[in-house]
Amino acid sequence: MKLAIFMDHLDDIDPDIDSSLAMMSHACARGWYCGYFTFSDLFCQDGEVFACVTEIEVDDACQWTEKTGRVQPLRDFDIILIRKDPPFDLAYLYATQLLELVERQGVLVTNKPQSLRDHNEKLSLLHYPEVCPPTLVSANIDCLKAFWQQHHSVIFKPLDAMGGKSVFHVGPEGTNLPVILEVLTAQQTMCVMAQRYIPEIKQHGDKRIILINGEPIPYAFARFAPKGEARANLAVGGIGQVVPITEQDRLLCQQLAPGLQAQGLYFVGIDVIGDYVTEINVTSPTCARQITAETGVDIIGAYLDFLVTKVRTSRI
Repeated sequence: MKLAIFMDHLDDIDPDIDSSLAMMSHACARGWYCGYFTFSDLFCQDGEVFACVTEIEVDDACQWTEKTGRVQPLRDFDIILIRKDPPFDLAYLYATQLLELVERQGVLVTNKPQSLRDHNEKLSLLHYPEVCPPTLVSANIDCLKAFWQQHHSVIFKPLDAMGGKSVFHVGPEGTNLPVILEVLTAQQTMCVMAQRYIPEIKQHGDKRIILINGEPIPYAFARFAPKGEARANLAVGGIGQVVPITEQDRLLCQQLAPGLQAQGLYFVGIDVIGDYVTEINVTSPTCARQITAETGVDIIGAYLDFLVTKVRTSRI
């Protein structure tokens, strides 16, 4: 198999936890050709999509050796994984449009480029109102204030960030609410998401559950907020713990699975707090390595097995 990953530069990742690096490690262990490319490496000439792909060898400890980048037509690859981190900006949009051309030539490109465009990691929840907490999306400050007045304890977050960036919890006292909304909405020119605060996060954490083709891994990575912080994201100091998923977690996954499968979203990380899904992460879900380290469940291996089956089935 010949694999390439569209991702951020390796200098910008955390090698101790990055799932994309683990995917390359597993691919190399199977004897696959493995390479990666970034947005600046990608181009299209006369309808043919190319990238300057850097071949990479990654060992079991996720230590790597890079070779000199070489321009290659992407149609020559068996699998291309889209694993670039948000924000989903214009550059990301253009990349999915170019990679969709490669997909049309018979290459397995996943997660599916069109679905990444259609499936904002925050807004996609609106398609599943039965699994998400009370939620409002608006740029109107009065509308957002009314939502807070209704629920008294609310999480406000931008639609295009990750890792807990610019996420605010406003409690019953309403501290700094006007200025928070002015900044997040950029003076009512940008939509933000408001969700009722779910207090179960204190006891059970913010659980990352990974789904492969709609099937959940039986363990989750629960993230707990540090003292004095409402956000549980690892990027802001959250503490993680591997836990078995519950029957309620499975029910939530069952409700999401048909839509995810139909859209070609094969590797997904959902965030669950209490009885609710709060985000559906499709660009570059992580936490696979933490779960595998604690449980021995080979998440990345299972994903690569699934991809191999998809490739072989498409060629029959």
